[in-house]
Amino acid sequence: MDAKRRIAPLLLDWYDRHRRDLPWRARPGEAPDPYRVWLSEVMLQQTTVATVRPRFEAWVARWPTFDALAAADEADVMGQWAGLGYYARARNLLKAARVIAADHGGRLPDTEAVLRALPGFGDYTAAAVAAIAFGRRAVVVDANVERVVARLFATSGKAAIRAATGAITPDARAGDFAQAMMDLGSAICRPRRPQCLLCPIASGCEARATGAPEAFPAKKPKAARPHRYGTLFWLERGGEVLLVRRPEEGLLGGMRALPTGPWADAPPGLAGAPAAADWLLLNTRVEHGFTHFTIDLALAVARDHHAVDVDGGEWWPVARLDAAGLPTLFLKAVRMMRERAG
Repeated sequence: MDAKRRIAPLLLDWYDRHRRDLPWRARPGEAPDPYRVWLSEVMLQQTTVATVRPRFEAWVARWPTFDALAAADEADVMGQWAGLGYYARARNLLKAARVIAADHGGRLPDTEAVLRALPGFGDYTAAAVAAIAFGRRAVVVDANVERVVARLFATSGKAAIRAATGAITPDARAGDFAQAMMDLGSAICRPRRPQCLLCPIASGCEARATGAPEAFPAKKPKAARPHRYGTLFWLERGGEVLLVRRPEEGLLGGMRALPTGPWADAPPGLAGAPAAADWLLLNTRVEHGFTHFTIDLALAVARDHHAVDVDGGEWWPVARLDAAGLPTLFLKAVRMMRERAG
C-alpha cells in the first residue's frame, strides 16, 4: 500500500486516540445529532471553536431541536446570534429550520443534493452535514482540510485540492475522516510552525519533503479593503437610549442597533440624525472592520430628549443594553459611552 492510500487508516487511528471533545460531536458509540452537527457547522464558519463553544451550548439550551428553532421569534434568534458576525447565517438558520419543520417533518434530509436546496446550505455545509451527521461519503473541504491536503500533495488551487481530497476520502467513516482532517489542521498542520514530527501522515507529505511546508497552500495577496465613514447617534432620555431595527436586507439586517447616518466615502457629520436635537459630536471614533470594508464612525450624543416617540425606534434602558442583542460594532459604542459616564 503506497503512502497516499495509507492516509485514511493512519489518520482515523490517530483520530480515535486524539479526537477533540466538542459539545456538538457524538462520542464513540453514539449516533450524531443532525441538528447539532448542522448548527455547529454554520456557527464555525469564519468563527473559532473557542468562540463558538459557549454560544453553541447557550443556543441548544434555548432551542434544542429543529422544531423549537422553527417556532422561535426572529428577533430572539438575531439577538442570540449577536456578536458572532455574518448575520445572514442566523437568518438562514431560522429559514432552514422552518423549511425542515414544514416540509421534512422536523428531520434533516440526509443527502447532499437535498440539503443544498435548503436556505444557507452551500456545497461545504451540505457535504459536511451529509458526512458527519449521516455517514455519507462526501468530500468535505474547510480551511483546515484545504491546508492539510495542499501540503500532502504540494499543490494549490481549490479545484486541485478538492480533487485530491476526494482521492483520499474513504467510503467508510467519511464523517470521522473529515473531522480528523479538521482536528489535524487545527492542532498539528497549523498555518505557522506545523508540528510535522507529531503528524501521523507525515511520511506521505510532499510539502514536508520540500523542506518548506508553510509555503503551501500558496497565499494570494490580499486586496486592500475600502474605508468608509459614518456617524452613530446616541439619543438618550430618562435613562433610556434610542435603538432602531436595521433593514432586513443588507449588512446586519434585522438587528437592533444605534441609529446611524449614511456610510460614505467622507465623514457625513449629522446627516441622517434620527430626530431634531442638540447634537454634540464627541471627539472619539468607533473603528470596525467588516469582510469587505473598514469603517470609522463618529459618535453624536443628545441627552434629555423629550420626544414621545421616534418613528421605527424603541427606547431601551441604558443599564440593560447588554441584553439588546447589539452587534459588536454598536457594543463598542456602548462601552465608550459607559467609560465616559464612569
